[in-house]
Amino acid sequence: MQQSNAYIITFSVILTVILGFLLSGTSELLGPIQQKAIELDTKKQILGAVMPAEELDRMEADAVIDFYERRISSKVVNIEGEEVEQDTDGNALIAENVSIARNFKRSPEDRLYPVFIFHAEGNESEVESYILPVYGNGLWDEIWGYVALQTDLNTIEGVTFSHAGETPGLGARITSGDVQARYQGKEIFDEGGNLQAVRMQKGEGKDYSGEPHKVDGLSGATITAEGVNRMVESYLSHYQNYFSRQREGGDAAPEEQEPVALN
Repeated sequence: MQQSNAYIITFSVILTVILGFLLSGTSELLGPIQQKAIELDTKKQILGAVMPAEELDRMEADAVIDFYERRISSKVVNIEGEEVEQDTDGNALIAENVSIARNFKRSPEDRLYPVFIFHAEGNESEVESYILPVYGNGLWDEIWGYVALQTDLNTIEGVTFSHAGETPGLGARITSGDVQARYQGKEIFDEGGNLQAVRMQKGEGKDYSGEPHKVDGLSGATITAEGVNRMVESYLSHYQNYFSRQREGGDAAPEEQEPVALN
């Protein structure tokens, strides 16, 4: 039986409203779960710069969060290396909530720079390493990661790298443990105090163990490797003023700093 136009329109409107309510309810229900998963993944990436991935993978989610809260403190600094405690609206800045992706779209002078500090077990006053986020572009999409520096703010303790869409088996290998392990023990400054960072070399299979600023490259993924090189050097250069302040004995007093906008 053919239905009238009014019936069809009414049925379509009712169905749209019902589906809208269902989708809204699903979003409300899954939102906190998704946010918790993102929080867990971010904290695992940060810890991955100072811990073996296998150890993290064996830990339950609650154990990772607990370990993070016990061993990591954080702050936000600007490009001058000054700690920034509030945004322009007077809201407290939390390093874990700073979007590195959004900040990447801003000029370096206007970005926020999180610093994650890894403390000794049971001793919050003893720093073991500083963990800094890095962000850039690979061959196909964004790449990002964390670089952990020892307390000399020169020697790399470890790194973690991630990507949005690099080629499997080629550029995507930046996430593998054997590639990331190549950075351990390398140095980001030369003997004259100039930033050299650490660069992947073209090709793969060479021994760079005696060269503090070079690591073996990625065969067949030169563009991704160059993206990692630019990302690491660029972001570490933006933290140089923070390094200088730390070597001189700490950060500027919060009341001396200008508020920074989040967006």
